[in-house]
Amino acid sequence: MARKTRKIVSIDEDKCNGCGNCITACAEGALALVDGKAKIVKEMFCDGFGDCIGECPTGALKIEDRESEEFDEEATKEHIRSTEGEDAVKRMEATAQVHEGGEHPVHPPAGGCPGSKMRFVAKDKAKSAASAGAGQLIESELQQWPVQIHLVQPGAPYFKGRELAVLSTCAPVANAEIHQRFIRGRGVAVGCPKLDDAETYAEKLGAILEDSSIPRVIIVRMEVPCCGGLTAIVAEAVKLSGRTDLEVEEITVGVDGTIHGAMKI
Repeated sequence: MARKTRKIVSIDEDKCNGCGNCITACAEGALALVDGKAKIVKEMFCDGFGDCIGECPTGALKIEDRESEEFDEEATKEHIRSTEGEDAVKRMEATAQVHEGGEHPVHPPAGGCPGSKMRFVAKDKAKSAASAGAGQLIESELQQWPVQIHLVQPGAPYFKGRELAVLSTCAPVANAEIHQRFIRGRGVAVGCPKLDDAETYAEKLGAILEDSSIPRVIIVRMEVPCCGGLTAIVAEAVKLSGRTDLEVEEITVGVDGTIHGAMKI
């Protein structure tokens, strides 16, 4: 691939806090979290337009002119198609039309993407329990945002002093009781070991579990074999945390929604 001087993103790793906002903002899939820091996957995937810049809460990203591989639109599409699917390709194509029109992205004034802003909402336990009665709508037990493993941060207030529930993406969809049985009163981290870029999941979860106020981890995964990767990731995370006092349990959910008993890991 030919190299030339062009606009491309630059990342100051000392400023990067690993929030992942830039990754979700990049329609080209040019960025990924590696060892807790945002990095360029390949130079050819970065179009240099800078949609990621305004989503960074620490100012770690900037666009600079330097020698790099040229942006390869077709290679980028294939990369996105293989990692995120056709909907992501459509998103890239729509973003490219905006770029070609000379329109620059509109970003919030500060603090990163509003959709990834950390939030902790206390729930009224008595009210929540009552809402599950006959004829009542079942309320969500989620007390935090974000929940995706790429986006949650070690030291977040919703993890402190609470058990951690590590959920597969499909489990809360397979059984309607997941909220009441496993999310209520716990910190939550959600991911898919098969479809996500899960390379940094063990390191991220390990950093979270270094907090000694977290007494227990519950893994809630589907019965399908590929979902066993989530248990392996958590087991590695426990090792990385350096803790020997953590209790770890695995709950398996059948494809028919049946919840099987807990197994200690």
